[in-house]
Amino acid sequence: MTMATSAAQLSALLVIDMQRVLFEPSPQPYQAEPVVARINRATTSARQMHMPVIFIQHEEPHSEIDYQSDGWQLLDSIMHEDGDIYVRKTTPDSFLRTNLQNILQELGIKQLYVCGYASEFCVDTTVRRAAALGYDVTLLDDAHTTHDKVHANGDQIREHQNRTLTAISSFGVTISAISIEQFANA
Repeated sequence: MTMATSAAQLSALLVIDMQRVLFEPSPQPYQAEPVVARINRATTSARQMHMPVIFIQHEEPHSEIDYQSDGWQLLDSIMHEDGDIYVRKTTPDSFLRTNLQNILQELGIKQLYVCGYASEFCVDTTVRRAAALGYDVTLLDDAHTTHDKVHANGDQIREHQNRTLTAISSFGVTISAISIEQFANA
């Protein structure tokens, strides 16, 4: 076992909210297609490193993102496999009232790589909560996205999150950001 394989086995890749209802209506999130391609590259690389891939899916009862509804499903263009892990959530925090923490503990995970949707909500909240729980977190800085808002476009929001999250040191763990290229070539 190489050092890279050993480190990968202590790591997991979280893919947050890459669901139909969030991407298929117009307008699409910022750089939707390139982000999907980067996430597919990340999941492929993670599996090659024997790193667990965990898909997190948001749901709201009696809505277009109700559990198992068409809108709740992962995008058809997102590559997922039977060996992947799936977590359901109802808030921007992928840990709150979910089994994610138990899964990570059972797998002995110490490091999380995070990508997905929405940069300023579910990605942000999950990164902060993971750090508060003691996980080192690496944000895949070009593999998360959001929709344009009145106050800022998707590019500005993503850049803001990349800079803001990595500036947090008060949790006592490392929050860093790398490109999909760096992740895939690790």
